[in-house]
Amino acid sequence: MHPWLEMNAAEVIDRISLRMRAVVGDTLRKKGAVVAVSGGIDSSVCAALAVHALGASRVLALILPEADSSPGSLARGEMLCRRLGVRFEATDITPILATFGCYRWRDEAIRSVFPEFGPEWKSKIVLSGSPLSGDRMNFFKVVVRSPAGDLKEKRLPLEAYLQVVAATNFKQRTRKTLEYFHADRLNYAVVGTPNRLEYDQGFFVKNGDGAADLKPIAHLYKTQVYALADALGLPEEIRTARPTTDTYNLEQGQDEFFFALPYDKLDMVLYGLNHGIPAARVAEETGLTEDQVERVFQDIRTKRRTTHPLHMKPVLMEPVPEIEA
Repeated sequence: MHPWLEMNAAEVIDRISLRMRAVVGDTLRKKGAVVAVSGGIDSSVCAALAVHALGASRVLALILPEADSSPGSLARGEMLCRRLGVRFEATDITPILATFGCYRWRDEAIRSVFPEFGPEWKSKIVLSGSPLSGDRMNFFKVVVRSPAGDLKEKRLPLEAYLQVVAATNFKQRTRKTLEYFHADRLNYAVVGTPNRLEYDQGFFVKNGDGAADLKPIAHLYKTQVYALADALGLPEEIRTARPTTDTYNLEQGQDEFFFALPYDKLDMVLYGLNHGIPAARVAEETGLTEDQVERVFQDIRTKRRTTHPLHMKPVLMEPVPEIEA
């Protein structure tokens, strides 16, 4: 780990655990915690922290795959639950999503640019252009793979892109609905799983994976989350899995869809921006050029500005001082 991000993992685990116990028991007055685990590093660390804070008997893990989920995610999620010794429930949310129209609306939008797109095809959304290259205009493309294995890509018009995103956001919101069902029936709190990159840059769905009662690792850089995973003794398969969105049936890395850089370099650039470190110094530490760092600084600022509404509470037309106080 780079010296900028170094920490005493054992102390951090104890500090977070102490705070989690206080929030769950005293602030929220709940008996335990619900964590949806995807088999990824962030949800796995959050589940392990909940066990460390509350005990395995007071944690319920949910595994919520759907038609586009990677089989490896399901396997890693089950492995984690058994390693932690927590109760877990696995629910395939495909029928719910199909009833909502998630897949139908997504496919309809994709067929606006690929009329031949059908049930046996696979797809993902990728961002064209990068702040590193100095592109002034980024846009989204849809990549499809035919049953014969042919890969094709085309630029998505804004209307089609928005429909694909709106449709796939049902996945996160459906999962959150189930999390709160189990939380309500058990009088548990819902644990949110974003790391600092995701929380800072608005890489979450409002009222989907952005909804939670507490977020234990939102202040930690992704690199630091991996360090906690090591300290918590999480399975190697989880600690070495590539970070993906696990939203589309063609594997999609987070840096393909949203982030300007792989997480290890983006952590460093974000840290540099947060701490007023000059771009030239950040460039020395990351292997990027000074100009590239400045471009990523600007990309971070832009994302903060454009995703700010995701962090906002509902806006009241008149204050209600008795409640807000």
